[in-house]
Amino acid sequence: MKRYEKQIALSEIGTHGQQKLAEAKVLVIGAGGLGCPVLQHLAAAGLGCIGIVDADLVQESNLNRQVLYTVNDIGKPKVMVASEAILKQNPEIKLAVYQCNFTEENAFGIADGYDIIIDCTDNLIARYLINDVALVLKIPMVYASVHRFEGQLSVFNYELGPTYRCLFPENENLNALNCDDSGVLGVLPNTIGILQATEVLKIILGIGSVLSGKLLIYDGLSAQIQTIEIPKNALAVQHGLLRGIDIHQRNSQAVKSVSKIDFMRFLHDDSTIIIDLKETYEEAAIQAENIVNVPIDQLENYLEKYRKDQKIILFCRFGNQSFQAANYLNKKGYTSVFHLENGVATLIQK
Repeated sequence: MKRYEKQIALSEIGTHGQQKLAEAKVLVIGAGGLGCPVLQHLAAAGLGCIGIVDADLVQESNLNRQVLYTVNDIGKPKVMVASEAILKQNPEIKLAVYQCNFTEENAFGIADGYDIIIDCTDNLIARYLINDVALVLKIPMVYASVHRFEGQLSVFNYELGPTYRCLFPENENLNALNCDDSGVLGVLPNTIGILQATEVLKIILGIGSVLSGKLLIYDGLSAQIQTIEIPKNALAVQHGLLRGIDIHQRNSQAVKSVSKIDFMRFLHDDSTIIIDLKETYEEAAIQAENIVNVPIDQLENYLEKYRKDQKIILFCRFGNQSFQAANYLNKKGYTSVFHLENGVATLIQK
C-alpha cells in the first residue's frame, strides 16, 4: 500500500484499480529503446506479470537511449539484464523471460495467456505478426515507433477497433529503415515509451480515452503533437485474422510437461536425458549426475547423436525456453520430449 499510495489516492484507480494492475499480464516484445521505459514504468506501477521477449545482446551503441543498461552490461543478453534490474526496482512482480526473437514458430506459445501485447520492436515484419497474433487471441496491441526526431503511438485490435494492417497495408516496403539505419534522438524512445506505458495502464484500468482508431504523432523538434483518425478496413482485419489463424494451426502441437514429482524421479533414471537450457555463464539451479547443460542455441547439434524416440526432459529458469525448445523438437520429429512447466521455480516451491 505504501509503494502505490499516490496511485491509489487517485479516485480513478483506488485499491480496486491497483488490484487490477496486480492481476494483469502483459507481454513486451523488444527490450530496446522503447522497451526499456515501458518495462521500468509498468514495473513501477505494480503490474502483476510482465513477459519480456528479445534475442539481442547489449551493445555500446544502445547506451545513449536504452538507459536501463550500463557499460558493465555490454555483451550480456538484454532480457537477462533487464529482468534483474526490474526485479531490483520492484521485487513484487513476476517476470517471464524469452531470450529469442518473436517468430511464427513461437509466437502463440509465448503470447497465449497475456492480456496485452506491447510492440517495442523496430521492424515491420514483427509488427504484422504481433498484430495477427493479437487478433486471434482477441487482445490489444499497443504500438509505437520512433524515427529521427519523431515518434508514433496507437492502440490496435482494441474493442473491435482498427488494426495495424488498417494503417499500414502489407504492400508497404518491408525493408523500411529502422533506427539503426537512420538514427534517432536518444531521449525520443523514452518519451514515446512512457506514453506507450500510459496507454497500457489506461486499458487495464478502464479509464480515460484509449488511442484506438487514432495515431498520435509527436515531433520532438517542434514540440508539437497531432492526432489523426485511422479508419477501420474490414478486409485488412480479415486478412490479419486469417493469417493469424493459419500461423496458429501450422505451429500448434501439444508440448508434454512433467510435474515436480516426476522430474525429481527422473533425476535417478539413467535412460532419460535431462537438459538444463541455461547459458554457460549462468549458475546451475539444480545439480545431478544425469543433468547436462546445453544452451538452447546448441540443443539441436547436441541431440544429433540420439534417436528421435529418446526420452528427453528440458528445463530452464522460467519454463518458457524449455516450452519453445520442446515445441521445436516435436516439429523435428522427436517423439518423447517433455519440459518442466514453470521451470526451476517449480522445484523450489514447497
